[in-house]
Amino acid sequence: MARYTGPKTKIARKFGEPIYGPDKYLEKRNYPPGMHGLNKRRKKVSEYGTQLQEKQKAKYTYGVLERQFHKTFELARRKEGVTGLILMQLLESRLDNVVYRLGIAPTRNAARQLVSHRHITVNGQTLGIPSYLVKVGDIVGVREKSKSLEVITNSLEGHTNRFSWLEWDGEKMCGKFMNYPVREEIPENINEQLIVELYSK
Repeated sequence: MARYTGPKTKIARKFGEPIYGPDKYLEKRNYPPGMHGLNKRRKKVSEYGTQLQEKQKAKYTYGVLERQFHKTFELARRKEGVTGLILMQLLESRLDNVVYRLGIAPTRNAARQLVSHRHITVNGQTLGIPSYLVKVGDIVGVREKSKSLEVITNSLEGHTNRFSWLEWDGEKMCGKFMNYPVREEIPENINEQLIVELYSK
C-alpha cells in the first residue's frame, strides 16, 4: 500500500501548520523548508498554486495519494449536495480516519497500520481496508484478540469522546458512526472549495 513515508515536519513546515499533530520542531522552525529558510523571498502564489496547495494539504492530512483522492472527489461530485462538504465527509468516513477519531490509535498512520494488520472490525467482521468508507450506523471496534495491544490501550487511556458524530463504548471498545459531520464539526483547516475549483478546471 503506497503512502507518504518521508519526514513529516518538512511537510508541516511547507504548509505552516501541524497537519500531523503537535510538532515541537515546527514550533521552532515555523517557516518553509529549504537552505535559505527565512531569508528566501517567496514569489506570489497564483490562484492555481493556492488551489493545488490546498489539495496537497488535504491529501497529506488524510494520508491519501492522488489517484485515490481523485476517485473520492468524483464520488463526492456525483452525490447530491455541496461537493466540497461531501468530499470532507467522505474523507472523514474512511475507516482509518474513524479509528483515529475514536481514539483507538494516536495518529492516522497508526490507525492505518492497525486496520491493515486486521486488528479492527466493522459490524463484527474483521476488515483490513483502510480506505473502506464507513456508513451511518456501522460499528467500528477492536478485534477481541487485539484489545490488549499496547498501542491501543495507551491511545485509549483517558479517552474522551470529542466528536458528536461518533459514539464510543469503552467497555466493548467499539464506536458507532452516528451520522456524517457538518463542516463546522470537522477540525481540519482545509478550504475544500479551492479543491472543488481546482478539479472543475
